[in-house]
Amino acid sequence: MEKVLGFMKKEAVLCAALLLALLSSCIVPPDRGYGEYIDVRTLAILFCLMCVMAGLQKIGVFEWIARGLLGKVKSARSLVLVLMLLSFFSSMLITNDVALITFVPFTFTVLAMTGGKTGQRLALPLVAMQTIAANLGSMLTPIGNPQNLYLYGRAGMSLGSFLGLMLPYAAVSLLLLLAWGVFLGGSCADGGKPPAEEFQGWEAGHLREKTNMSSIWIYLALFLLCLLTVAHVLPWQAVLGIVLAAVLLTDRKLLAKVDYPLLLTFVGFFVFIGNVGRIPAFRDFLQNAVAGREVVAGVAASQVISNVPAALLLSGFTEDYGRLLVGVNLGGLGTLIASMASLISYKYVAKEESAGKGAYLAVFTVSNLCFLAALVAFDGLWKHFFLQ
Repeated sequence: MEKVLGFMKKEAVLCAALLLALLSSCIVPPDRGYGEYIDVRTLAILFCLMCVMAGLQKIGVFEWIARGLLGKVKSARSLVLVLMLLSFFSSMLITNDVALITFVPFTFTVLAMTGGKTGQRLALPLVAMQTIAANLGSMLTPIGNPQNLYLYGRAGMSLGSFLGLMLPYAAVSLLLLLAWGVFLGGSCADGGKPPAEEFQGWEAGHLREKTNMSSIWIYLALFLLCLLTVAHVLPWQAVLGIVLAAVLLTDRKLLAKVDYPLLLTFVGFFVFIGNVGRIPAFRDFLQNAVAGREVVAGVAASQVISNVPAALLLSGFTEDYGRLLVGVNLGGLGTLIASMASLISYKYVAKEESAGKGAYLAVFTVSNLCFLAALVAFDGLWKHFFLQ
C-alpha cells in the first residue's frame, strides 16, 4: 500500500490524467473513435528524443561543452552568465528537462570549486535562474519541451511560423535574464577564485578517452533524424524503427531512461480530451471559457496542473493554437509545479542544500513571478501593437 501511495504522490499528474480518462470513458464508452484520440506521431517523436538525449547525456557531451566554456570564466558575473545561458540555449535543442538534469548538478560542483562565500551566495538564486532560463529558452523551438512538440504538430504550422511566433518572447526573455544575471553576479562576488583553472586543459581528447567517439556520431545522427521528423521531412515510423534499432544495438539500458510516465500522461489526456469533445454541454462550456482567452487560460491552468497537461487539455477547445502556445509557455513560470521541469531543480536543491529548501522556494517563486509579470505585460503590448 505504501508503494502505491508513494507512486501516486510521485506521479500525481499521471494518476490524474488516467483518472480523468477513466471517468470520461464511463460517459463515452470505448469504441472505434478512441483510436483517433491518440497522437501517435507526437508520442513516437518524444520517445525518440528521450532515447537520443539519454545517450548523449550518458556519454557526457553536454558536460564536456560546459567545462570547455567554463575554462574561460574569470569572474563571478561571467560564471553566472555562462551557467545560466547554458541552460537557456541548450534547452532549445535538448529540452528543458535534460538541460536541468545536466547543468544543475554540474552547477553545484562548479560553485564548490570557487571557494570563499561566492558559491554559497550564488547557489540558490543561480539554480532558480537556471530553471527559469531552461523553461524560457525551451519555448523557442518545437523540440524544446513536450507542449511545443504537441501543439506544433496539432496546429500544422511551419517551422518558420513557429519560430516567428515565439522569437519575440524568447528575445525579451534573454534580455531579462542577462540583466538579472549581471546584477546577481555583481551582488554575490567576494573575490573567490574563478573556476577557470579547474577546467583548463579539458579538451576533446579527454572525452575520447572516456567513451567511443563513434557513439557520439551515432547519437548526433539520430538527433538529426529526429529534427527532420519534427520538420515533416521524414516519416516518424521509419525514424522510430531506426532509433529503436540503434539503441538496442549500442546501449539498450537507455530504454530505462525514457520518461514513460510522461508518455502515459499524454495518452490519458488524449483520451479525456477526445471524450469531452463528444459531450456537447461540456465541450461548449470549455470552448466559451477558453476562446479569445488562450493566454490567460494557459497561464492560469499551468499554475495548477503544469503547462504540459494544460496544453493537452485546452487544445481541444480552441483553434487559436498560437496564442495557446504562448500561454502555456509563459505559464511555465510561477508556481513550482507550473513546469514539471522545475521540480528537477528542486530535487537537486533538496539533496545538495537541504537546509535551504525554504529559502530556495522563496527565491524561486519571487523570481518566477517577476519574470511572469514582465512577459505577460510584454505579451499585452505585443498583441496590442503588432497582432491587431
